[in-house]
Amino acid sequence: MPTYLPFDPNPRTPNAPLPPKTCDSQFHVFGSAEKYPVRPGAAYQMPTATWEAAKRMHDTLGIERGVIVQTTTYGADHSAMLDTLAIAGPTYRGCANAIVFVERDDAYIDTLHAAGVRGARFSFRKELGVVLDQTQFDRAIARIRELGWYVKIQPEKDGIVGSASYYEHLDVPVLIDHMARPDPEAGADDPNLRKMVELMKKGNFWVMLSLTEKTSMAGPPWDDVIPVARAYLETAPDRCVWASDWPHPISVRQPPNDADLVEFLFRAVPDPQQRQRVLVDNPAELFGFAD
Repeated sequence: MPTYLPFDPNPRTPNAPLPPKTCDSQFHVFGSAEKYPVRPGAAYQMPTATWEAAKRMHDTLGIERGVIVQTTTYGADHSAMLDTLAIAGPTYRGCANAIVFVERDDAYIDTLHAAGVRGARFSFRKELGVVLDQTQFDRAIARIRELGWYVKIQPEKDGIVGSASYYEHLDVPVLIDHMARPDPEAGADDPNLRKMVELMKKGNFWVMLSLTEKTSMAGPPWDDVIPVARAYLETAPDRCVWASDWPHPISVRQPPNDADLVEFLFRAVPDPQQRQRVLVDNPAELFGFAD
């Protein structure tokens, strides 16, 4: 298993406060391999990225809500997520790994729903080892529709263009991770950005403003990614959400302090009302947070 660089264990306070009820729309939780066995063939593990470390980061940044997204490290075994949701309470939700629809029964999925899971993430990154085939994908979507969950898409390294045919026809809410993995140097001509804008015009597609540090070609403070974020905000300001992607898995460069990611968002979304949408109102609608 390769060794990747760890998250910054000392989050700092951002240079401006986040609005109350800000939501981190994607972070992951891990634990010791003794308590939470790693899936055979897993691409990585991060045992120090515990709920306690995540909560310390959220408290320091001023984040009050969050969505725990099941890591591929544990595959269909959602024990780490379930244990965390039981501690975190109603201000946190979960997003399952879609492999659960292949490897577990309906009773297990009902347990996830009762714990606060409201979506399932489909990965198209074959190297992570949890990609569903077309038949499995279709069956999972049918079950998601019954549950009233949203679909979450983890794009391939080169974006969503190669996988969009799987999900662009769906009529359920679909959240695309990591800004669809565009190339900021290509600007408005980038095919992934164009496809994401096209999908957002359908009315049920959402985008997650995340992975800033890995999307940027210019490096910190990643201002070359600002036009990408603004293109999505101009298309559908009520269907953009933000996420830290903590603890920044599979990082070959040192992950940033998470306050730097918040401050990037402040620059990309300078209007306070629009920021309120991205950080509070939009995630509350998608993830089912009740005021």
